[in-house]
Amino acid sequence: MLEQYDLHNLMVLDIETVPQYSSFADVPDHFQKLWDLKTQYQRKEETAEEFYERAGIWAEFGKIICISVGIFINGRNTGLRVKSFFSHDEKELLEKFAALLVSQPPSLILCAHNGKEFDFPYICRRMLINGVKIPSQLEISGKKPWEINHLDTMELWKFGDYKNYTSLALLTAIFNIPTPKDDIDGSMVGRVYWVENQLERIATYCQKDVVATAQLLRRYRGEELIPDESITLVGF
Repeated sequence: MLEQYDLHNLMVLDIETVPQYSSFADVPDHFQKLWDLKTQYQRKEETAEEFYERAGIWAEFGKIICISVGIFINGRNTGLRVKSFFSHDEKELLEKFAALLVSQPPSLILCAHNGKEFDFPYICRRMLINGVKIPSQLEISGKKPWEINHLDTMELWKFGDYKNYTSLALLTAIFNIPTPKDDIDGSMVGRVYWVENQLERIATYCQKDVVATAQLLRRYRGEELIPDESITLVGF
């Protein structure tokens, strides 16, 4: 499976997002009303204010605070090099990530877990909002489906079954992919950012997901996992 892809022309990525404001009370009145309308069917019994802690899921109400990327490297054995872009200034973060993509060939393949439904469109929307030019590897407008070099490890696991959502945590478990114990999970990112102000801690968590996705891709291809000593985490 996936033998047609050259892993050395592929970038694995993951993003972490949070609500744009630390609390619903800080959201401008106009956007409070828009949030209320946008989430009226998802909230069920919760109020718009109670539901706001999940605002990071929507690109219109959230922002990106970290993008971690991993590239496969040559050597005696295949290795993985992982780097994070993180900042309180979203535009600065996106500009640095865009510059990285511009420096890569247009044929570069982007891979993420649930990337087609979340990471890729979220990045593009936030780039537009921040006035950052979308690099060709992310741009899909005007392209034929087979010209879009995006891989999604969750979509690949579906095998055409549109009802199936399988988390990265579950897939790493069933494929026996070791993952370090996390002190946070996705639901805690907003609090760790806004309350505890620990952005580097979030970046570390994001990097772990990149490594897990890269290892899952190796399993899909029927290949051995990359040993820990061949995984390089670029310093913050």
